[in-house]
Amino acid sequence: MYQRIPRQFGFKPKKRLGQHFLVDEAVLERILSAAALSHGDVVVEIGPGLGMLTAGLAPLGARVIAVELDSKLVAILRKRLTSFVDVKIIHADILRVTPRQLLKDNLTDSGADPAYKVIANLPYYITSPVLHHFLEGEPRPSQMVVMVQKEVGEAIAAAPGKMSLLSVRTQFLSKPTIICDVPAASFYPAPKVDSVVLRLDVYTAPPIEVSDLAGFFDTVMRGFNLPRKQLRNSLAHSLQLPPVQVASLLEKAGIEAKRRAETLSLEEWRELWKTFAPFVQGSSC
Repeated sequence: MYQRIPRQFGFKPKKRLGQHFLVDEAVLERILSAAALSHGDVVVEIGPGLGMLTAGLAPLGARVIAVELDSKLVAILRKRLTSFVDVKIIHADILRVTPRQLLKDNLTDSGADPAYKVIANLPYYITSPVLHHFLEGEPRPSQMVVMVQKEVGEAIAAAPGKMSLLSVRTQFLSKPTIICDVPAASFYPAPKVDSVVLRLDVYTAPPIEVSDLAGFFDTVMRGFNLPRKQLRNSLAHSLQLPPVQVASLLEKAGIEAKRRAETLSLEEWRELWKTFAPFVQGSSC
């Protein structure tokens, strides 16, 4: 059915926008189940595409704010979903509107900071920016259920030993769970890689206490500056400090100098940040 819609409206998916539309109803059900929606829940949907997910959300009683960048898709969605009174189709770049402004402009009873969830089949090239936009924005959602490239989803949910800058930043603010694998054949047109459905349960407070979020993330970024190198060398390079001094500071933080950034837990990153704060501009613990 959904494969016919682009032809019906004379629409051709755009590679530059990463347009791969979900057409697998079994995957749709897994997404809706993971979101655990209640009647009246506010949902921000990013990149609704042909509206398969949007049409699944509306009958559940959700109030949907669907944000689409492509003007041609906006026109198609407004025609196809006109019967759903609780669905608003917004033509905008999701990265250019703050979560607070998006909710304020599209909810008549939004109050100060209404609770909401984010559900999205994310174009692969904007996965990281979108996660940062909502997890580090205000107000933060209570939950995000997103379709992402399999490799990226596994990296986000990784345990110490396979951590990355993205996984540290994401796990500091949310608990990631991979819901299911999604083969490339579940999309039209089929991408070259498989995907996963990833649920992020957003913390009301981070699992570790950090007084300066920007400084903490800056320290983590410096640690991953040369991810294949030992922490001693990576931090010495990014902070322009002698390796011997960096090794001494790492010992003070209780971290062996020969370890790599990917092996550190959130608790160890906190200790590293506290120790290196005087050497990271703008950082204070």
